[in-house]
Formats: sequence, structure tokens, C-alpha cells
Amino acid sequence: MEGVTEDEVLSDFKDRRLGVWGIAQITAGSGLAVYAMWVGILQPGFRRVPLKLQVPYLPASKTQVRNVMTLLRGRQGTLMDLGSGDGRIVLAAHRQGFSPTIGYELNPWLVRLSRFYAWRAGLHEEVSYRREDLWKVDLTKCKNVTVFLAPSVLTLLQEKLQAELPDDALVVAGRFPFINWTACQEEGQGVDRVWAYSMQAQRQNACTTQEAHIDPVIEVVL
Repeated sequence: MEGVTEDEVLSDFKDRRLGVWGIAQITAGSGLAVYAMWVGILQPGFRRVPLKLQVPYLPASKTQVRNVMTLLRGRQGTLMDLGSGDGRIVLAAHRQGFSPTIGYELNPWLVRLSRFYAWRAGLHEEVSYRREDLWKVDLTKCKNVTVFLAPSVLTLLQEKLQAELPDDALVVAGRFPFINWTACQEEGQGVDRVWAYSMQAQRQNACTTQEAHIDPVIEVVL
């Protein structure tokens, strides 16, 4: 959701038990706030997830969200945000005309936070946030996917995306690109940079690569 700051996230929960949220409020505005939230509140939701697949919560900036929406401009249909965090990408996509827009997030605290933001924006009946494992999500009918995930997760996720998404699907990645894929478009610079990938192009590249590695057959006529 655009315009949401770390201080607002913390103030939304000021009436909850102090605990780590209290510490986070005291240290708001610094890296300690994010770390405190991750260790005390958010990390427990990932205890059953293998360490290499855990992704610390780091909200997308307004610039990152804007860049994602730029790459999705002119497209329509279903949009799924895998690892949706606080849900701001889903809200922005809905405002840009995508429907349905669905966020998948394993951490229950972030799912609740996303639903709160949607309610505050008056869109809680228009968007959906689900606490589900992204590896079990059916992508076969999805035309638009957004991901802000760690490189170790992207490397594994690309196999699922390539196996399930239709040819006309577009995948937009933020913060980190897919190492083995070639982006069809990019937007932004530095940490705000995002990449768009055409599934049809990725499959064509994969076929070309496989053909290039096939040993030629030499026919010997006696």
C-alpha cells in the first residue's frame, strides 16, 4: 500500500501487548525496528520453513511499488503476489484494474496486517490475502505474478513458474532478478529496480538451450 511508513505499521498495533512491538516503536526509524519485528513477531511464523527459504519481512518502498505497476501497465486479469508481506502490492494492483488480486503469505501476522490495511482502505471485500504455502498455490490460470523474494527462493520458484504458468503470463520480480532468466523489461535503479519476464520467452529460451546441447548424430554409410 503506497504511503505506509514503518511508523504507521507500528502505530496500528499500539493497543496490542507491548512486548517486541514496544521495542520496535522505541527504535522506529532505524534498522533495529525491522530486526526487532522480525525476531520477535514475524520469524516465529517461519519456524517450519527451511532456513534457506525464509525471507525476512522488508516492506516494498513506494518507488518499488510504482515500478512494479509500470511494468504491469496495460495488462489485466488475475494477479497473485507470492510472499505478499503487508499486502501493498496487492492493493496497488487492484487500484490499477487487476481482478482478482490475491496475496499469498505464510506468516499469520503479516496476513492480519494486510487485511487491516485493506479494511482501512475500504477494499477488504475487493482483495484477498491467504495464509498459504506458495509452493502449493495453483498458478495454471494466473496471468500476472509478482515476487519480492530472496535469490535462494527465486532459483527454486522459477521451476514451478515455468511448469505451471500459461505462455501469456508475466512475472515481475523486485529487489532480486531470476538468475537463469532473461528479463523482457526493467524499471528503476539500484534497490528499486524491478524485472519483468515473459513466460513464453523463457520457455523458448529453454528449448533453444536444450537443442544447443544435443550432440549431433553422425550417420555412417557402409
